Order: sequence, then structure tokens, then C-alpha cells
Amino acid sequence: MLTAQTILEIKGKDLWTISPEDSVFDALRLMARVDVGALLVTEDEKLVGIISERDYARKVILLGKTSKETLVKEIMTKKVISIHPMQTCEECMDIMTKNRIRHLPVVVNGNLVGVVSIGDVVKNIIFKQREKIKDLSGRFVHTNSA
Repeated sequence: MLTAQTILEIKGKDLWTISPEDSVFDALRLMARVDVGALLVTEDEKLVGIISERDYARKVILLGKTSKETLVKEIMTKKVISIHPMQTCEECMDIMTKNRIRHLPVVVNGNLVGVVSIGDVVKNIIFKQREKIKDLSGRFVHTNSA
């Protein structure tokens, strides 16, 4: 069974965070540098929000604000949905779909240990399906060769 923990073991546990007091411009620059679509917003090592490219597009650009003058805390999503490491890829996909989100922070005892993206989940579900198909194909060939 593929879990959030499995995903983190495969992709690594790199955490890209930013302070709520930083500018949106700094957040965008970091997202571009590390090639991610969202950053976790932390204060005193505690998760306080998440900022995504979608937040930027909807809460800065469309409202005529500037990224250099707007602070992360002004546009971040404060109600962050998180998961625990043992949640399955299917559970992650369900949570993301129902809540229309693309990133799930992984939290253990209040401590941030990683983040799972929709791309991570889809990649692992596809891998699992390919393995299943390979297994079923092997059984089919074996059965018909007798």
C-alpha cells in the first residue's frame, strides 16, 4: 500500500518554507528557484499557512496589488489541511479532490515532516497501476502458455 510516508521516502523530505512577514515577491522567487507551486508558511517552526501560485494569481494580480509590497500573510491560505504519514495515496487524492487543493503538508505530532503534491500522488498511483498490469499480464501469459 502506497502511503504519504512512501511518497516522502521516494521524493525526499525537502521542505520549502517562507515567513508570513516575507513579501509575495520573495515567495515567488523561491518557488521559481526550487521549481514548486506552493510554499509552506511557518512561524517559529509551526505551520501557519500555505501560499501557492493560485493565491498569487487570484489575490495579487487580479486585485491590482504588487508582489513586492504585499506580504505573504495577506494572501496565504490560513486554513491548511494536513495529513499524517500513513494515509494512503487514494486517501490523499480524495482529500485533494474534495477540497480542491494541490498540496498536503504531512504532520506528525504537530511537527511538519514533508509535503505531498497532487503530482506526487498521481505519479505513485500510475506506478501502482503499471505494476498491477504487469502482474496481471504475467499471469495471463503464464496461464495461456500451458
